[in-house]
Amino acid sequence: MARWLPRSADLTRFCQKLNRVKTLEDDMMETSFNRCLSTIDLTLLGIGGMVGSGLYVLTGTVAKEIAGPAVIVSFIIAGFASLLAALCYAEFGARVPKTGSAYMFTYVSVGEIWAFLIGWNVLLEYMIGGAAVARAWSGYLDSIFNHKIKNFTETHVGAWQVPFLAHYPDFLAAAILLVATAFISFGAKVSSWLNHVFSAISMGVILFILIMGFILAQPKNWSAQEGGFAPHGLSGIMAGTATCFYAFVGFDVIAASSEEARNPQRAVPRAIAFSLGLATGAYILVSMVLTLMVPWHTLDPDSALADAFYRRGYAWAGFLVAAGSICAMNTVLLSNLFSLPRIVYAMAEDGLFFQIFAQVHPRTQVPVIGIVVFGLLMALLALVFDLEALVQFLSIGTLLAYTFVAASIIVLRFQQQKVDAPAPAAGGRPSPEPREGPSAGELKEYESFSDKLQLVDKDKSKEHREPGQLKAAFEPYLEFLSDFYPGEVVTVAVVTLMVSAICLCSILVFGNTHLHLPTWSYSLLLVLFSLGFFLSLFLIWAHEQQRSAQTFQIPLVPLSPALSIVLNIYLMLKLSYMTWLRFAVWLLIGLLVYFGYGIWHSKENLREPRPQRVSARYVVFPSGSLEERVQAVQPSSQPAAGLPDTDTEDCKR
Repeated sequence: MARWLPRSADLTRFCQKLNRVKTLEDDMMETSFNRCLSTIDLTLLGIGGMVGSGLYVLTGTVAKEIAGPAVIVSFIIAGFASLLAALCYAEFGARVPKTGSAYMFTYVSVGEIWAFLIGWNVLLEYMIGGAAVARAWSGYLDSIFNHKIKNFTETHVGAWQVPFLAHYPDFLAAAILLVATAFISFGAKVSSWLNHVFSAISMGVILFILIMGFILAQPKNWSAQEGGFAPHGLSGIMAGTATCFYAFVGFDVIAASSEEARNPQRAVPRAIAFSLGLATGAYILVSMVLTLMVPWHTLDPDSALADAFYRRGYAWAGFLVAAGSICAMNTVLLSNLFSLPRIVYAMAEDGLFFQIFAQVHPRTQVPVIGIVVFGLLMALLALVFDLEALVQFLSIGTLLAYTFVAASIIVLRFQQQKVDAPAPAAGGRPSPEPREGPSAGELKEYESFSDKLQLVDKDKSKEHREPGQLKAAFEPYLEFLSDFYPGEVVTVAVVTLMVSAICLCSILVFGNTHLHLPTWSYSLLLVLFSLGFFLSLFLIWAHEQQRSAQTFQIPLVPLSPALSIVLNIYLMLKLSYMTWLRFAVWLLIGLLVYFGYGIWHSKENLREPRPQRVSARYVVFPSGSLEERVQAVQPSSQPAAGLPDTDTEDCKR
């Protein structure tokens, strides 16, 4: 039976395949896309992705049901938490100006299977998100006309009473998605221009809301007579923060568009900072004027702004609010349809997804096949499915992507840069020695343990240490860590940090409610997992990291990404078990796609050299001396003249 078990060498090689990282090209600015987007274009794309219907609906819902006027504080905390994730995206977008967003960032630093699963989840997230926004757009427009569209459809087409299907086919939602798909397929410049128009209208309406809102503001609505500023206390503020956090999830469209930016090293970080700052300011100010115009406990959660103006005697303002809401939802639709095909393109270009989606139209320079196919899939989802039960799934995909991008920042910052090495000439032999040079962009490979020891000894003698090596100040105290290959300790520490964060957040979320832990064990586990988290953080900090003045770098590494990891894991554990169940099912489907297609067609798989065996041949000279000759055995090579091929003979025996 043992003969059927896989050998340890095969298992090791299989694990290496799963965790191989993407090799970057020397010229990362070379692309088949059209680099036509400026900083303003990217900023408006980010604003369009974040300032959607949430500004018109979410503000009133959180104020009425969760936090009261303290929704302002909730948005401030949520904006800061989103900033931690956004800065990670900004650094990656500047350093790796390639489309793919979280998928690409994970692939170049963590590993292939993790990148595929991130991309797979983001794919579903964008499809459900786009379809849900289209249905919300349709429902909002239908409500303006007193639900005449819904009544007409149910009368002439019919109503459904089938689980997971909508009550009636929403042809209007499907139509708006098809129209948006057509515009997106015309190219990045057309998409950007259309986004400019809708964003300008939306921001004009927001400016009107702020001016009129402050004119009609009544400070007594925050007084103790109406329940005070924070009627539900700190717990209400933090619960509101968890909900408000999802209002800022649209900034990753900027990272997904980095391959179409003219100067991504400067434009991507600036666009992320500007768009997040403007979106946070808009949410805070709108929440402020909304709760100052009318008492927070009298708000209508479904149409808070329009209802507030109506109750203050400005019913006509409700039409402006409706126009702004529809334009804001249009920008979110464009953001989803813009990002999704580019992430699919990145996966297909790397060989992990079906190759047909890697084709770029020669004239429009966009992945037209991906845009059309996934636009049709979105339209089908919006047409027939009930998306309310699936909308919660969006949260887990986003938070998982944020978590892996934050971990990728730490891993990438403490490892040596790896770029595409030139292939050896036909018939030539690759150099057995590692290439070394002053350029940080060269790929360095050390094939043997002796090379590794020489590298460590050589670098110990240098005053300037390479990324991933132990800092000189800690060497007298942590000398045993100096023997590891640069970056190994950091990788292990990142894994330990994430495990500690998962355990710590699990105790915080489930310790008192589901596990019913006694106080002493609850406190002990919190202390133990906190120690594991901070010890891992210290071990990472004790190593040298990359220093680059050429592109943007997130400050306070590894502290900033580590805080982002803890926050994202905490919010993921707060989601319902049904969300986790759907996530597990979608993950299993993704694994089937990866092991059935991706792992075999991966470009990194084709790039890997075939393993060479070494055979020893012994020649006995007339003098009686024995000389050993060692050479690599190529699979297709013929035995050397005059020498028996011992490897072939062993196989025959």
